Amino acid sequence: MKNFFCLLFLFSFILNQSLSAQEGKVTISGHVRDASSGENLPAATVGVVELKRGVNTNNYGFFSISVPKGKYTLKISYLGFETQLLEINADQDLKQNIDLQRRSVLSKEIVIKDTRKDENVKSTEMGMHQLSMENIKKLPVIMGEVDIMKALQLLPGVSSAGEGQSGFYVRGGGPDQNLILLDDAVVYNTGHLFGFFSVFNGDAIKNVTLIKGAPPANYGGRLSSVVDVTMKEGNNKKFQVEGGLGIIASRLSIQGPILKEKASFMVSARRTYIDALVKPFVNKNSSFAGSGYYFYDLNAKMNYILGKKDRLYLSGYLGKDVFTFRSKERTFKIKVPWGNRTATLRWNHEFNNKLFMNATAMYNDYNFTFTGEQQDFKFTLFSGIKDWTGKVDFDFFSKFNHNFKAGAVYTYHTFTPSTAEGEASGVDFNPDQSARKYAHELALYALDEFDLGSRIKINTGIRYSRFMQVGPYTRYTFDQNGKKNDSTVYAPGQIAKTYGGWEPRFNIRFTIDELSSIKASVAKTYQYLNLVTNNGSTLPTDIWTPSTYFVQPQKAWQYSLGYFKNFLNNKVETSVEVYYKNMSNLLEFREGYTPSTLTDVDYDFVFGLGYAYGAEFFINKTKGRWTGWLGYTLSWTYRNFKDLNNSERYLAKYDQRHNISLTSSYELNKKWTLSGVFVFGSGNRVSLPTEIYLIEQGIYQNYDKLNNRSLPPYHRLDLGAIYTPKPNSKKKWKSSWTFSIYNVYSRQNPYIVFLDVEGGVSSPNGVQLKVKQVSIFPILPSITYNFKFN
Repeated sequence: MKNFFCLLFLFSFILNQSLSAQEGKVTISGHVRDASSGENLPAATVGVVELKRGVNTNNYGFFSISVPKGKYTLKISYLGFETQLLEINADQDLKQNIDLQRRSVLSKEIVIKDTRKDENVKSTEMGMHQLSMENIKKLPVIMGEVDIMKALQLLPGVSSAGEGQSGFYVRGGGPDQNLILLDDAVVYNTGHLFGFFSVFNGDAIKNVTLIKGAPPANYGGRLSSVVDVTMKEGNNKKFQVEGGLGIIASRLSIQGPILKEKASFMVSARRTYIDALVKPFVNKNSSFAGSGYYFYDLNAKMNYILGKKDRLYLSGYLGKDVFTFRSKERTFKIKVPWGNRTATLRWNHEFNNKLFMNATAMYNDYNFTFTGEQQDFKFTLFSGIKDWTGKVDFDFFSKFNHNFKAGAVYTYHTFTPSTAEGEASGVDFNPDQSARKYAHELALYALDEFDLGSRIKINTGIRYSRFMQVGPYTRYTFDQNGKKNDSTVYAPGQIAKTYGGWEPRFNIRFTIDELSSIKASVAKTYQYLNLVTNNGSTLPTDIWTPSTYFVQPQKAWQYSLGYFKNFLNNKVETSVEVYYKNMSNLLEFREGYTPSTLTDVDYDFVFGLGYAYGAEFFINKTKGRWTGWLGYTLSWTYRNFKDLNNSERYLAKYDQRHNISLTSSYELNKKWTLSGVFVFGSGNRVSLPTEIYLIEQGIYQNYDKLNNRSLPPYHRLDLGAIYTPKPNSKKKWKSSWTFSIYNVYSRQNPYIVFLDVEGGVSSPNGVQLKVKQVSIFPILPSITYNFKFN
C-alpha cells in the first residue's frame, strides 16, 4: 500500500510537469475569507467565467486553479455572501486572497446581483446538504435551543429516532452508522437531556455538512452518512460577544484577535438551569427533594498564522450531563454523569501554489457512569471509549486540473463496553474486567476529481482500511451448555484478530444543460465500531463496542442515481434521487437476551443482512425574502437474521414508508422574520404479541414475527418569529427576541409504547391486552433573548 501511495504522487508529478510544459499554463491560488471576521470559507466556489469552469476551496478556504495565460474574470460565491467578480491578468502564477462581504437580508442589491453557486447541478456530490447557521437559527426551536441535529432530520432521506430525540436514521441505516465529526474529532454521543437536545452549541458552529450518498474516499468508518461540523475560528479583526437567555439554558460566546489579523480565539459556553429553577418549588419532604439534572458544554478554539504558508489551529469541546436522585428518606441515591471530551490540533502548510497539507492530532473521550448507593451498599457501572488519532491529508491541484486528495489516518481505541464494581459492608466487589478491549484502526486513501470533456465530471477514489483487535484480551470457548471450557490469552499489544478491505468510491455527473444534470454514484464502506442498544435513540446507556474475534465488521454497498435541476436563475433547486443499499454483518441481540454487566456482550450477538431502497424528492428555494424547502422520502428497510424471526425477512424497527418535511422562512420586514416547520412520518415498527396464554394463573405472550406493528404516524407543526427592535442601529449593542411554539396543535406523538394487561381470569371480561403510549411534549411555547456586542 505504501508503494501505491508513492506511485500515485510520482505519477501526478510527472504528468503535471509534462502537461504544464506543453500547455504553458499559470496557476491562480489563494484563500477565500469572510471580510468581517477574517475566517476562511470552506467549499466556496471560484469560477473562471470565460472558461466556464471552476474549483471549490478546501476545508481551510484554500483554492488553486490553472489556466492558459490571458485576462479573465473570476466569479467567487459562497452561501450567505455577496458574489464577487474580479478582473485579473494571468500572465504568470498569481496569489490572490479574496474577502467576501456578508449579504444583507433585504438588500435590493443582493436580490439583483447575488447569484448563489449552482453546486446542486455542477458538483459530483449526491445526497450532500450544506446548512448555514444563519438558516438553522431561523427555524422554530424546542425550548429556545437551536439544534443542528434536528435541522438535519428535516432533510429527505433522514428520519428521526423518535419524539424529542437527537438520534437519526439515514437511508435505512442504524443510529450508529452515522459518522459525526466536530473539527475532525468523532463525537460518540450527540445528545443532552437523554437525547432531547444536541451537544452542538449553535453560537460556536460555522457550518454543517451532511453526506448521505457515496462519501468521498477521505471519509470512512460508517455505513450510512457523514455529518461534518466545523467550529468558528474566531474573529481576527475585532472583539465580539454574543449570547442568549432562554427558558431552560443560557449561552455566552466571546471571540476576537490575540494578534490582529494574525491570531484569534473563540470561547463559547452553555448551561441549563433546570435544577435551579425547579428547586424552590420542590417540597423538602417530597420524594424528589435533593434530585436534579443539568448539562453544560464548552467550545474553545484558537488559531495562529505562523507565516504566509503555515497556520496552527487548536480546538476543544467539553460537554457533560449530570442526573441525580435521592429518595425521601435519603437512604437511596443515584448519580448518572456522562459526556464527551475532544481536542484537535491542526497544522496547515502550503508547499507551493498547488500542494496543500493538513496534519492533525486528535483526542476523544466519551464516558458514562452510573452510581447507586443504599445504606452501606455502593454500586458503580462504567462504560466508555477513548481514542488517540493522527491524520495527514494532502490536496494537490494539478495544472491539468485534476484535483487530487490523498492521506492517511491512524486511531488507537480503548473500549470499556461495561465495567462494574461495588462495595458492601467494607467488602470490595470487583468482578472480571476482561470486557475492556483495545484496537488499532488505520486507513489510506486517494481520490481524484476531474472534468472529462465539457459535460462530464468524475470524482473517483479508493480507500483501504484495516482494523486490529489487540491484547490484553482473553477469548473463551463454551460447551453446549454455555459453560466456559477453554480460553486463549493475548498479551498486551498482541494481535487477536485483523480485518480490512478496499473501499472503492465513484461519483459521476453528466450535464444536460446549464440548469440540469444527471448524477450517479456507488460506494463500498466498512464499519468496525458498533453501538449496542435495545432502542432507537442515542441514550447514554448505549454501549460502543468494536469488531473482535467474534464480531466481524459491518459492510455495505450503496448505489444512487439522481436528476438535478435549478429554476429561476438558480433561486430554486430541485432533485430526485433513488438509492439501493445492501448491508452485511449487522448486529442484534440474540432472542431472550438479558442485559448483564458481568459478561462480554460479544457472546450475545447474532448477525444478519439488511437492505434498503427508496426515492427522495427535494425542492429548495434559496434566495429572496421567502426561503425554505420541501422534502419527501418514500423508502423500505428490511432485515434478515438467521437466528431471529424464524430466519424470515422482516421490516426494520426504523422502517418509515413516508416522510415529509416542509420548512419556510419569510422576511416580513427588517424587524420581523417568520418561520414554520411541518413534519409527517409513518410510525416506527414495534413488536407486539398476537396471542396470550394462561398457564397456572400466569400470563404468557406469543409473537408471530418481529416488528409486526407500526406505531401511529408522527406529525407536528412548529411556528417561530424573530423580532429585531432596532435593525438599523449603529450601536455596538444589538439584540433580538426569538419566539417559538413547538407542536402548535398539541399532537400526542408516542414517546414510549407499552403493553398493559387489564383484568384477570376471574374478572367478567377476562384478560385484556391494551397498547398504551406515553407522550411527553404537548404544545410548548418558548422565548429567548439574544444579544450581540462588537
